[in-house]
Amino acid sequence: MSSKTDEALGYEQARDELIDVVRRLEAGGTTLEESLALWERGEELAKLCRRWLEGARARLDAALAEEEEQADRGEAEAAE
Repeated sequence: MSSKTDEALGYEQARDELIDVVRRLEAGGTTLEESLALWERGEELAKLCRRWLEGARARLDAALAEEEEQADRGEAEAAE
């Protein structure tokens, strides 16, 4: 798969494909070349999943920070 195709994968799709890659590697029965290709694909998928999770964490942190700012402003206005 190309990088552009990978970017179109959602987190769940990438995770599910990664699970499939791991199962195939654990099952064995593949040639060395096939195993290496699966390993490389797994690494790509793991990075993609990590980017999705980091992005989600950043969005959550931003939302929590905004909520905290609003609460602080509300307390300051109430004290005036």
